[in-house]
Amino acid sequence: MGFRTVVVRNRSKLDLKMGYLVCRGSETYSLFIPEISTLILETTSISLTCALVSELVKNNVKIIFCDEKHNPESELISYHGHYNSAKKIKQQLMWSGEIKKRVWAKIVKDKIQKQAQILNECKLFVERDMLLQYANSVLDNDVTNREGHAAKVYFNALFGTDFSRRVEHKINTALNYGYAVILSCFNRELAKMGYLTEMGIWHKNEFNAFNLSCDLVEPFRILVDRLVLGMDFGQNTNSQILEIFNTKVKIDNKMQFVENAISIYCQSIVEALNKGDEDLIKFYEL
Repeated sequence: MGFRTVVVRNRSKLDLKMGYLVCRGSETYSLFIPEISTLILETTSISLTCALVSELVKNNVKIIFCDEKHNPESELISYHGHYNSAKKIKQQLMWSGEIKKRVWAKIVKDKIQKQAQILNECKLFVERDMLLQYANSVLDNDVTNREGHAAKVYFNALFGTDFSRRVEHKINTALNYGYAVILSCFNRELAKMGYLTEMGIWHKNEFNAFNLSCDLVEPFRILVDRLVLGMDFGQNTNSQILEIFNTKVKIDNKMQFVENAISIYCQSIVEALNKGDEDLIKFYEL
């Protein structure tokens, strides 16, 4: 598995040469493709060859395309994520409604608890206690929408009562970029495991190709929130956000880089769904 996140920001041409990605722009450099985990194309002034795209896909490299504002716009996922993907999809179709409800409740509870930890770090103790109460009252399938109530308290506490996730703002731009990059890691991991990202356990939007990824990513959004809180907006915000991949978290009693933690977490979620036991889920620790 690759370990490098490669970002191309300037006008350039990318092609393939003897197993290497070759980037030709103001300077020319080469990268060994098996070492690449994610390739982010941050400008629309980049061209790349089909031969390179094919080789990147074969090596499970996630390719993220950005728009003219440098925001992630689309990504490339291989058709063939796993040798027995047909079997995995059959398993996915057999996940019961009851286990999906319980797994979603566990995910929501963990997300809210992590939000409470961030508030605690910021010494926002009143709001922290409110979130802990929400976390302890999450029901199966989060039927009382504790996640939504917690989000309102959380974001207003961190960024002010006038803050809204729906308006264009530098904070939202940074959050959205970080969320999109993290989500792409889940898309790659689930596709690599052979599951359909379109079929979620709670998200069911018919226009969303990544419903399952959107379900599983929720607790990892907090890593982006923490990064944005300490961000210097005078510098390149995207570069600062990508530092998240150099971050380690504790999961399954070991310190792991975030991408490895995502892999362990996804595998545990799928095991929980297949075996009908939500206690098999392995969450990371902040």
